[in-house]
Amino acid sequence: MGAVLGAGHQFGEALVPVVIGIVIDQAVSDGDGRALFGWLVVLAVVYVGLSFSFRFGARAGERAAEQAAHDLRITLVRRVLDPGGGAERGHLPGELANIATEDAKRVGAVNMAVMTGISALTGLLVSAVALLRISVPLGLVVLLGTPVLLWLGHLLSKPLERRSEAEQEGAAYASGIAADLVAGLRVLKGIGAQAAAVERYRRTSRASLGATVRAARAEAWQSGVVLTLTGVFIALVALIGGRLAAAGDITLGQLVSAVGLALFLLGPLEVFAWVNAEFAQGRASAGRIAAVLAAEPDVLPGERPLPEPVLGGLRLRGVTLGALRGADLDVRPGELLGVASTDPAAAQALLACLGRTTDPEAGVVELDGVPLPELDPARLRTAVLVAAHDADLFEGTLADNLGGAGDTDRALAAACADEVARALPQGIASEVTEGGRSLSGGQRQRVALARALVADRPVLVVHDPTTAVDAVTEARIAGGLREHRRGRTTLLVTNSPALLSVADRVVLLDGGRVAADGVHGDLVHGDPTYRTAVLA
Repeated sequence: MGAVLGAGHQFGEALVPVVIGIVIDQAVSDGDGRALFGWLVVLAVVYVGLSFSFRFGARAGERAAEQAAHDLRITLVRRVLDPGGGAERGHLPGELANIATEDAKRVGAVNMAVMTGISALTGLLVSAVALLRISVPLGLVVLLGTPVLLWLGHLLSKPLERRSEAEQEGAAYASGIAADLVAGLRVLKGIGAQAAAVERYRRTSRASLGATVRAARAEAWQSGVVLTLTGVFIALVALIGGRLAAAGDITLGQLVSAVGLALFLLGPLEVFAWVNAEFAQGRASAGRIAAVLAAEPDVLPGERPLPEPVLGGLRLRGVTLGALRGADLDVRPGELLGVASTDPAAAQALLACLGRTTDPEAGVVELDGVPLPELDPARLRTAVLVAAHDADLFEGTLADNLGGAGDTDRALAAACADEVARALPQGIASEVTEGGRSLSGGQRQRVALARALVADRPVLVVHDPTTAVDAVTEARIAGGLREHRRGRTTLLVTNSPALLSVADRVVLLDGGRVAADGVHGDLVHGDPTYRTAVLA
């Protein structure tokens, strides 16, 4: 619809000089007042049509561009949030945000460029036909010269495309660095690394600025050269028309129409230069979007359904991934198992396997006898919840962060997060800033743990949920966690003695394997490696 209205607008624009030429030949030259009035009415109708078509055509084009950008953003977000993962590989969070905003906007703008290009092409064709009717030489100049100008404009857009891609890469990386610095601001202040962080961002920002300036120079150079070539072309059309009028081959009105059409042609040809620039930038952004959408998933979905019901039995046989080296482990349904590790990387690898963010390089992980690779990751996570140590809170109320699907009050009490709610001015209705930065580290941990408990999954894997709380609160959380999860499979991946002491059983990962298995008290007294890991 937008293209049709735009084409109609350009058709009307091209008609204006033609009608003016007719007015001169049929009314002004002959002094015919009635004919003059009639043609002025025709001209007025043309201008009304121009106003209508421009207003609604531009609106339709903008809507198409914004809708396309919106659809791209939704598609990108779905890919990034896909349970199979992989889209975020090699990208900082801020960089992904830049791709989903600026790059999506540039690709969406191609819709507007296509519509505008079709409109400009319509204007050129109408002008060519009109000029051919006035004079064949003039029409041929337009028909033969326009493709040459378009081809030159395409060649000139290549440097802009390369520089635009570099500009977007630099801007996205700078955004990613900025987002990471903001997220880690407290840590940076704590270790006195603000100056180094600021300097790192300054270097990145300068590189991004340099890429932006180079892209702007390329765009200005392209636009200037195309405008110069267009001006030469228009001057050639006017020169040929003037010589034909002087020789008496065309009338005065036809000369006016020819010059008017030549001046009108400047607009469509400038539009083509702009369209080429938009296409160049759109291609660069489309390549970045395609790289995210085409990223191979970290894990592939399986076809088997979840066991019904999910009892929560876990079994690892010969699991190798990162620091895990042929690990074997059995977790009974309903068991509260503590997992201590001499190597944090082994704990992280275990979490990745259980949450199926990564499949093992070798070996198998099973849930109630079903290998995890045979399950869809999204379905698996309705049964197994891995609550990471660095889980973020979201901007919104405390209640929003908890989810509210389960027993919120009981979960808050078990995680000692009810104290957090009471300390806030409006309780669980109090607002929490992005990332939970309005709360202390210990408060964030307790709310994140409460959120995991509210989810009430058959299997819960919790990683170091109490590193930022005091010893008294940690002991209370340990007791509350045990009571809340009684009868449901729970893994406490931590080296905290307070948490490990409430577990039914504890295993120690050492050298990538299960090196010890028993009750916390017995292992503390009888296993030096375990004692060093949890008490050092």
